Amino acid sequence: MDVKKVFIVGGGLMGSGIAQVCAQSGIEVLLNDISQEAIDKGLKNIAWSVGKLVEKGKLPEPKETILNRVKPCEDFSKAAGVDLAIEVVFEKLEVKHEIFKKFDEFCNKNALMATNTSAIPITAIAAVTKRPESVVGIHFFSPVSMMQAVEVVRGVSTSEESMKRGVAFVKSLGKEPIRVESDGAGFLLNRINIVSYVQAIRMLEEGIGTADDIDTGVKLAFGRRMGPFETGDMVGLDVSFNTLTAIYEETKDMRFYPPQLIRRKVQAGQLGRKTGKGWFEYNSDGTRKE
Repeated sequence: MDVKKVFIVGGGLMGSGIAQVCAQSGIEVLLNDISQEAIDKGLKNIAWSVGKLVEKGKLPEPKETILNRVKPCEDFSKAAGVDLAIEVVFEKLEVKHEIFKKFDEFCNKNALMATNTSAIPITAIAAVTKRPESVVGIHFFSPVSMMQAVEVVRGVSTSEESMKRGVAFVKSLGKEPIRVESDGAGFLLNRINIVSYVQAIRMLEEGIGTADDIDTGVKLAFGRRMGPFETGDMVGLDVSFNTLTAIYEETKDMRFYPPQLIRRKVQAGQLGRKTGKGWFEYNSDGTRKE
């Protein structure tokens, strides 16, 4: 069954990004968040990003046509008419549980229920629903509009039909699905990527290199578009910290234990671009201070 309408909970960086790529692919979107202010901020981010792509001639439709596919929605009961409901909030299991209880209550029996979690096992999230076979991980990477890989993650109870529907949805967005068949914390790609982020932070702590030089070296030597610290500021240090904590608590693997420096920055409220300071400092328009 094709996904023609989605209900997205979370209008932040990732949620608004997912809403954008859905709208660009002709899919109707209902965007939900904890407040109208949060929804409005998400819609503003989508409008800015779509506008830039239209200006560059990268989208075949007018800006307004795409934006009209995304509607604000504060009422969970509206999820009854969607093909896919996807949760895109911060990495706290109890918060995700509350959302999935509502998905279970309001979504129709044929709807696919998904989480964009980057670290929490799908099985743990699906445990509060009466239909865990319909729950799948659909993990996008940031920035959503640019990154082509999307993990489609199987929980212990996830059916093969749900996996196939998740894969088909990702392909409909013009992205490449990466099937993850085992529900381990951090899944597949983050288990590789986040270890390098931890190591970069530890090298910064030890004074081996500056954040700027480490980023530059990683981009030039490994062909990455962004270095670990630049990426960390975009994603949010609090998001990375919660991801590391979730993986460490699940695995007890010290490779994922959050270094002291990121702990202190989160405690100080230095969360990256969204607060104007993280690993680097930023102007009010989000550009980096030199």
